[in-house]
Amino acid sequence: MGQIKNALIRYRVIDKAIRNKYKPFPSKAELRKACEDALFGSEDGENICDSTIEKDLFFLRMEHDAPIKYSKRHGGYYYNSDTFSLDDIPLTDEDMDAIRFAANTLSQFKDVEMFKQFGFAIDKIVEKVAISNDPLVDESNTFVQFEAAHSVKGNEYLSILLSGIRQKKYTYFEYGSFTSEKKKSRKVLPLLLKEYRNRWYLICHDCVKEAIITYALERMENVDVSDVVCTEFISFDNHTFFQNAIGITVNNSTPESVIFKADNVASKYIDSQPFHTSQKMVKEGKNKTTFSLQVIISEELIRSLLSYGGELEVLEPESLRNTIKKRIVEMSERYDI
Repeated sequence: MGQIKNALIRYRVIDKAIRNKYKPFPSKAELRKACEDALFGSEDGENICDSTIEKDLFFLRMEHDAPIKYSKRHGGYYYNSDTFSLDDIPLTDEDMDAIRFAANTLSQFKDVEMFKQFGFAIDKIVEKVAISNDPLVDESNTFVQFEAAHSVKGNEYLSILLSGIRQKKYTYFEYGSFTSEKKKSRKVLPLLLKEYRNRWYLICHDCVKEAIITYALERMENVDVSDVVCTEFISFDNHTFFQNAIGITVNNSTPESVIFKADNVASKYIDSQPFHTSQKMVKEGKNKTTFSLQVIISEELIRSLLSYGGELEVLEPESLRNTIKKRIVEMSERYDI
């Protein structure tokens, strides 16, 4: 959920706490705990700090003319007006739609194994943003359909692999090959978990191959994190490792300049949703637009380009163009064209 929408909910929680006649004069710490509980289902202070509450109180005073005062005698905050309530300054329809949209997005992931431990907190967020008393008003599920994040095999290993990454401990698992259909034992140092198209992958240092390898969680079995901490230095930067990649394939390859052109309609889609951050529009013609990419040639790139069929033509490099040609010929033979 965005910071702005989080703040809107905190303001409501603070207002409700200050107006609570059964527990008057809440302290700064109590306001923080109330906001933490409302948004995250905890009170440990990992998500909201005291300075955030101070800024919220300042904002309420300045922007909403909230008559918030501090009582030294009672060690807490109060309104010096019995009539003030933040409920008198309702959220706009746009505010409500944005909050519901963010909450519904988050709720999609509560059944993923790794996030089940946070299910209670996610439920509380969804509950807190269902502010309307009229159930007919909240029609977001009627008008908006989210892409379902289906749980796939391997998600149950997310938590244990994450612990291995944090503790820098060697990890063992059995890994199945799609080609040979045989399983082999792997010993790795887990480095990064990455999601790509609703599938999770582990990027790790394979201790036998002595290289950075990517393994799909859905093909793992019997995952076990050992008690042995790795003391060897492994050169790996999770911020830059995928900077030249599309998808999850890197393989220590050097990025290449890819030039392609697309028909007018396809080019509009490609321009609005680029294949990669390096994508640039080289030339905009009457019927076709030429683009460039600086990326690693990978299976994910090839499939992305092929997804546009005859609306897109790869010009460079020649090796990629030939690969695309070969795929098209194979496809034509399958359909007896």
